[in-house]
Amino acid sequence: MITRYERLVAARYLRPVKGEGFIFLVASISLIAVALGVAALIAVMSVMNGFRAELFDRILGLNGHAIVQGYDGVLPAWRPVLAATRATPGVTAAIPMIEQPLMASFRGRVAGVIVRGMLPADIAATKVVASNVESGSLASLANPQTVAIGLELARSLGAHVGDDLTLISPQGEATPFGTAPRIVAYRIGAIFSVGVFDFDKAFVVMPLDRAQTLLGLGDSVGMIEVTTSDPDRADTILAPLAPKIRAQAAVVPWQTMNASLFGALEVERVVTFWVLAIIIVVAVFNILSSLIMLVRAKKRDIAILRTMGASRAAMLRIFVTVGTLTGAAGVAAGVALGFALITWRQALVDGVSWLTGQNAWNPSIYFLTKLPAKVDPVQVAGIVLIALLLSFLATLYPAWKAASTDPVQVLRYE
Repeated sequence: MITRYERLVAARYLRPVKGEGFIFLVASISLIAVALGVAALIAVMSVMNGFRAELFDRILGLNGHAIVQGYDGVLPAWRPVLAATRATPGVTAAIPMIEQPLMASFRGRVAGVIVRGMLPADIAATKVVASNVESGSLASLANPQTVAIGLELARSLGAHVGDDLTLISPQGEATPFGTAPRIVAYRIGAIFSVGVFDFDKAFVVMPLDRAQTLLGLGDSVGMIEVTTSDPDRADTILAPLAPKIRAQAAVVPWQTMNASLFGALEVERVVTFWVLAIIIVVAVFNILSSLIMLVRAKKRDIAILRTMGASRAAMLRIFVTVGTLTGAAGVAAGVALGFALITWRQALVDGVSWLTGQNAWNPSIYFLTKLPAKVDPVQVAGIVLIALLLSFLATLYPAWKAASTDPVQVLRYE
């Protein structure tokens, strides 16, 4: 345990005195560097966690944890498959649906869209759609020839609730001159915003029976969307289902559908952590440098303390305390700065956009419409412990040099 006089000496060495301004400057730079490194790690890792969590919630909230995909995109006898899926232990929901890429036209503007047909009850139960209706109402889908579209699609086409949107399907009527595309006009009853740019730019949602009529599928569906009790174990939970339906469909878990996206996010998160951790390592070297200079400047004081009875262990504890307190102050400031950056992250992004005149957060590039963040307490604690440990290790060599000072050799020439 550090004694009272050791604390007093350590506190004295933390304050600048005449002739030691440069040492104090280096120590201050060390503190600021540790704070910046810790703040950068906490803020960036929280943003990465938030990015992954938001994508996970929104993509899986719209696409489920797995799909039972019919061969050639068509599942004719889907009711027995649906019953077998719902009977699988661990499956909490199974929804028949149709997804088909088509063309949409509005007042001369054309866009590629994905038409999604679902049962009306399932549309209302899809939270990422039902809870994010920007205008109109999903209840309007009960009216004939009414659809709901994504917010970005509405913006790109200049369409609003109440306008008529034309959908063009290449699978139309056969004529002597070839297949004529089916062109059907639908009233826009609702506009929703999932928060994922690619989804909001493409999706057109309508009741299942109208999608079947539009695409000429009769009573067939394209797939069954499956939700499980544990998304991370979706492939294991659905493993018993695959052999039962192999003749009609294949089971595709979310890990397979989004493997490249979430794999890239995981690699980026690991690499980002270690790259930003270098900032803390550089800051720790500054602590090492400032302590070495402090030991050299305090050689005479150390020799006097030794002749007055201070032990080598006391000298070791004093300088370890000085360096560790510098690092701890930097860590505390870094945690506060990191949480401040997380709290006002969107305001900072908007400010950068205003200053530069450029869109600093383009949703077409980053998928999400706003900068997300999710603080992981365990991760923050790990960052703090790593910074404190590195700060402590940086003090050992200077403290050992101070403890090894021979008072006879120092005072001989004084």
